[in-house]
Amino acid sequence: MRPFRTLTSKAVPLDAVNVDTDQIIPKQFLKRIERSGYGEFLFFDWRKNADGSPNPSFPLNQPQYQGAEILVAGRNFGCGSSREHAAWALSDYGFRCVISSSFADIFFSNAGKNGILLVVLPEEKIAQLLERAKKPGYKLTVSLESQTVQDDDGFQESFTIDAFRRSCLLEGLDDIGLTMRHKDALADYERQHDKAFWYAPRSHANRQESHA
Repeated sequence: MRPFRTLTSKAVPLDAVNVDTDQIIPKQFLKRIERSGYGEFLFFDWRKNADGSPNPSFPLNQPQYQGAEILVAGRNFGCGSSREHAAWALSDYGFRCVISSSFADIFFSNAGKNGILLVVLPEEKIAQLLERAKKPGYKLTVSLESQTVQDDDGFQESFTIDAFRRSCLLEGLDDIGLTMRHKDALADYERQHDKAFWYAPRSHANRQESHA
């Protein structure tokens, strides 16, 4: 997982509330056994017309937002089912940060474990960012180190984040990475366990019991 410290990027406005995980990644695309390749299906039902052609009104299809790594959305983003695929799709597409006034709890956890920083700001600040992001070339700088969001036009806001999640994102540690920090202790435990279980001589009482 890539560490997240400071990111400057174009911001995509998604002016919608209650964006659920089935809109983020529709259920028909959940058949893959790997965690990659979901980016092309992100917001599929909104990105595509009924005939499969790109919907020009959807922000992700507009040239000014190509390459953006920050998504600004309305409240209660990531609600609905608990599918982790939603975080995989956002990450695979290229988003590293989502800014909203609130997130669904399970999505919040899934996103953090997949290296996506979720920033919670007041609704009035989200409204400002949604409007500003309509301007071509608009960029935001999100710093996890200083816990701030700012632009070049005078916007600056601080945000809070759980200390443990902040540390994991700064160091680029997912659940596997956290476990591997203890790999030497784990390996030593396994060696001691194997030695005790397989090689320790059984007592005379145990041998008599086994023949009883």
